[in-house]
Amino acid sequence: MGKTIIISNRLPVQLQIDGDTITAIPSVGGLATGMKSVHSGGDSLWIGWSGLTDEEIPEGLAPKIDKALKEHGSSKVNLTEADVDGFYYGFSNRTIWPLFHYFMEYTEFELDSWNTYVAVNQKFANVVLEEVGNEKAFVFIQDYHFTLLPKMLKESRPDLLVAQF
Repeated sequence: MGKTIIISNRLPVQLQIDGDTITAIPSVGGLATGMKSVHSGGDSLWIGWSGLTDEEIPEGLAPKIDKALKEHGSSKVNLTEADVDGFYYGFSNRTIWPLFHYFMEYTEFELDSWNTYVAVNQKFANVVLEEVGNEKAFVFIQDYHFTLLPKMLKESRPDLLVAQF
């Protein structure tokens, strides 16, 4: 089957920055615990947002962050504050979450948030496609944050095995 790629909004590690030192600490609970056996067994990579926006990453530390994440089988998608606001706090939480949980009266739709949602899904698709290269892979996508991602991946790589939960 090839490499297993796990996609989630957040990575299964928390980053701690102390001066110019980066430490990645495995998260406990929830998705990280549930997917641990899949992620730790064999050729797998977990792709997600590191929890730090581009504006929060001190200059010159990005390569150290990438190295710390790689040690935990993870790779980050770079997001700006505007990305997080529009994608996560905007469209994901104010539009999709209420719709998927039958709270129609709380659903909001803002075109700017939708456009950011599309752009962030594309950022994730680009990272996945770069990491996979020409290899066969199984891509497991977690959650409603990425309803556009399967189609984006399949348009570029119809041969990828893609599942979304």
